[in-house]
Amino acid sequence: MQTHFTFQILKQMKYTLYIILITLVTSFRVFSQETVLSPINNPAIKNLVLSETSEMNWFMLQDTLKVQIGKVKTEIQKRKENIYIITTVDMVHSPAKWIDSTVVGTQNFAPKYHSSYNQQRDMVLKFGEKITGYYLDKKTEMKTEISEEAETSFFDSNFYPQFIRFLPLKNGYSNTISIFDYNPKAEIGLITATIKNTEETTLNFNEKKRSVWKVETTDDISNNSAVSTYYIDTTTRKILKQEIDFGGRKMVMELVE
Repeated sequence: MQTHFTFQILKQMKYTLYIILITLVTSFRVFSQETVLSPINNPAIKNLVLSETSEMNWFMLQDTLKVQIGKVKTEIQKRKENIYIITTVDMVHSPAKWIDSTVVGTQNFAPKYHSSYNQQRDMVLKFGEKITGYYLDKKTEMKTEISEEAETSFFDSNFYPQFIRFLPLKNGYSNTISIFDYNPKAEIGLITATIKNTEETTLNFNEKKRSVWKVETTDDISNNSAVSTYYIDTTTRKILKQEIDFGGRKMVMELVE
């Protein structure tokens, strides 16, 4: 009788532990899904977004040499419904400029429009229930019509470097960002960017010590082989400097003040 009673208790405990385990696994999965940043899970501090114009000098580092290869101008216009971002890249040895335009919703940064024009290709994307537009390869003169289902929530890949500025950054902060980046050679455009680490530190910039968030990131666009490190002013949230490390090479962008 005692043995049977003990067996029943052990059986009940086993069942209870099983239920607890299932609950924990399910909770972990839900928590993991919720932590992926997207327009429907957006912890950004919205009042940090301001209309502004900035310019960065773009350098390639070669041994001890620092060679300027271009300039990047970014214009942000914040309106009631939308945020407009125009990025103009002016390369030193290129007669034509690279112009990207991005429109996202002011409330949650959901993508609405993206266009990109340069010497190699033109691309236009419109975001809604479907992602539509076109991709024109100027070398082959092949135009690809784009029509993809928008099955989940994501940011435009051209916006996520700006998005990082507005996050509630702190020491040790890391997360994954859902982004869409159209690539005619890829099967899907929905990929992720990863904030690997965040550290509050100081940066000697224009002969002044500045308090910055050092944010290390990578993304699926480069198959996570390139690492971009942003140095973001803790007060203004402006990107003072960006380092790009890829394949043993290094590029640096520095804000013009």
